[in-house]
Amino acid sequence: MSYDIIVIGSGPGGYVAAIRASQLGLKTAIIEKENLGGICLNWGCIPTKALLKSAQVYDYIKHAGEYGLKIKEAEAEFDKIIARSRQVADGMSKGVQFLMRKNNIEVIMGTGKLVAKGKVEVAAADGTKKTVEGKHIIIATGARSRKLPNIPQDGKRVIGYREAMTLPSQPKSMVVVGSGAIGSEFSYFYNALGTKVTLVEYMPTILPAEDEEVSKAMEKIFKKQGMEIMTNSSVEKVETSDKGCKVFIKTPKGTETVECDVVLSAVGIEANIEGIGLETMGIKTDKGKIVVDQFYQTNIPGIYAIGDVIPGPALAHLASHEGIVCVEKIAGKNPEPIDYKNIPGCTYCQPEVASVGYTEKQAKEAGYEIKVGKFPFTASGKAKASGHADGFVKLIFDAKYGELLGAHMIGANVTEMIAEIVALRKLETTGHEIITAVHPHPTMSEAVMEAAAAAYGEVIHL
Repeated sequence: MSYDIIVIGSGPGGYVAAIRASQLGLKTAIIEKENLGGICLNWGCIPTKALLKSAQVYDYIKHAGEYGLKIKEAEAEFDKIIARSRQVADGMSKGVQFLMRKNNIEVIMGTGKLVAKGKVEVAAADGTKKTVEGKHIIIATGARSRKLPNIPQDGKRVIGYREAMTLPSQPKSMVVVGSGAIGSEFSYFYNALGTKVTLVEYMPTILPAEDEEVSKAMEKIFKKQGMEIMTNSSVEKVETSDKGCKVFIKTPKGTETVECDVVLSAVGIEANIEGIGLETMGIKTDKGKIVVDQFYQTNIPGIYAIGDVIPGPALAHLASHEGIVCVEKIAGKNPEPIDYKNIPGCTYCQPEVASVGYTEKQAKEAGYEIKVGKFPFTASGKAKASGHADGFVKLIFDAKYGELLGAHMIGANVTEMIAEIVALRKLETTGHEIITAVHPHPTMSEAVMEAAAAAYGEVIHL
C-alpha cells in the first residue's frame, strides 16, 4: 500500500499532522505501537489533569467551612481516583479513533521502522511484519521518562510518571526527584491526598525554567501545603527493600537520608529515536534529538520529524502546531515558521503556573532595558471571592518600544489566561494598548490589564 504521507506515532504531534494532511487531500496513514493519542492522551497531559482535578475537589471539600458550607469529613478513595483518570484517558483515545475514521486515515498498529527511502517496516505485536510506502514520512515517536543510572527504576519502589498514575495503593510517603512540571504536579497531587511528599531539586529553585519570582512563590506555597522542599540537592542513591526506600540526598549541608514508601523520578524525558531506522537512513541527530530545518525536514529529503524527538520544549501544543506547519509545507502551502519565543508553558498544580516569552533575567541578559509590572491576586476581587488569592501576574516590557517581552503568572486558572498574552505578543501589542483594552470585571484576567498599568505607573487597584 502506498500513501502520500505516513506518520510514525499518534501523539498530539502525529495524529494532528495526519488529520491536517487528510484535510489537504493527501492520502495518509498513521503507525502506532500502543494506543492512539500517544503518551499525552493516555499517560500524560489528560490523565494527569483528571488526577489533579480529583485532588483539587478533595482540597475544596476539606476547606468547605471557609465557604460557609458544613460537610462531614471527606475520604479520598485512591483506587477510584485512579480509575476515573483511566476512564478519561480511554475516552479521549476513543475520540482520536473516531477522528481517524472521520478523516479516512489508515491506522496501522505496530512499531514503525525506516528501512529504505519512502519505505517503513511495521512490526505488529504478534511478530508479523509488513512494509508500507509513502512519498513523505513524518517521525513523531515522542519521548519517555528519563532514567538516571544512580536511580534505577524498578516500577514498584522507584517509579516514573507512568507508574505514578496507576499505583495500586496510595503511598504514605514519597520522594519526588525533579521539580519541573511533571514533578511539581505529582507532588501537589499526592500531597493533597495526604501522602508526605519530599521534593528534591538540583537547581536553586523549584520549577527552574520559570521566572525566579514565580519559583520562589511556588516554593513558599508548597511548604505551606505541607511539603518538604530540598533545593540545591541531588539524590545520590536509593536503597530499596520490601519495607520501602532509603534515599541518600546530597544537600548544601551534607548528605541526608530520607525514608519513604516510593521514589518518583521526574528528571525529564528522553526522545524515542532508537530502533526506528535513523542510522539506516543516515538521518542526523544531535544530543539525542533529530536535526530538522524550520519546516521539520531532516537532512534526508522526504523524511521529517516533529514533537519531542526534535530540539525545543517538549509540549503537546507545540508538537501539534509543528505537525500542521510540516504538513502544510509538504502540501505546497506557505505556512509561517513557528516563533519559538512565543510558546506558552503551563504547570497544573494548585495554584497553577503559566508563562510565555522572556523571564526578567533573560530579558536583561538579552540587553533590553525593561519595565516590569506586577499585580497580586490579593488585590483581585474575583480571586478573593473565589478563595484563591495566592499568586500574581507579572509582565515584562521593552522600555524603548513598549513590546511585551514576557508574562509570568501564578494563581488559580492562570493556564486559561496565558493564551491572551500569546495572542498579544503575536500581534505585537504594546503596554499602553493592553492598559486601554477594557477587561471584564470581576475576573482574574483583569490582573493582566492591571499588571500592564503597574509597569507604566498607572495601576488603579494597588
